[in-house]
Amino acid sequence: MTELFRQAMLQMIRFEPHELQLLGDCLEYLEFPRRAIIHDIGHVWRHTFFIEEGCLRYYHLVNGEEVTGQFFFEGSWFSDYESFISGEPSRLCVQALEKTKLSVMSKKNIYRLYDEIPRFERLGRLMAERAFIGLRMRTQTLTHLNPEERYLRLLKIRPKVIERIPQHYIASFLGIKPQSLSRIRKRLQSHS
Repeated sequence: MTELFRQAMLQMIRFEPHELQLLGDCLEYLEFPRRAIIHDIGHVWRHTFFIEEGCLRYYHLVNGEEVTGQFFFEGSWFSDYESFISGEPSRLCVQALEKTKLSVMSKKNIYRLYDEIPRFERLGRLMAERAFIGLRMRTQTLTHLNPEERYLRLLKIRPKVIERIPQHYIASFLGIKPQSLSRIRKRLQSHS
């Protein structure tokens, strides 16, 4: 278990040392090069990922065009919970945008830990609550803010995205075309 993973766990739940050891024993470690597809559309999710290093994005296809749903950086968890829980094929594709190292836990091990470590089940609930809040905030941002406001909000609360993600993926995430993002950025620069 890496120190980043250990600290992330302890920030959410106070695990005993033997419980952390059980968690660590359930992890696998994977590395992916930049631009690698980590999980493709149509496959069932049977794992959850903790990002040790690098950056992931997930996207889905709308009329054959990639639409970016979210970005995840070091210290974040990611899984397609809908597919993970239902056992249905995923409609999401996950791509490494940088060289990426992941700690990976299987669904089988997660459910085993739910049974063996009651605190781990609480961790699962807290993570599901955070995922719900994140999804709700994302929906509200897309439905209540105009493109410039969405960009300014992203700039304020997630500067890593602006610093590390290519412009065309940011535009897709904001629900606009790359040319529109360029105009927004140019307009904001001329006002500063």
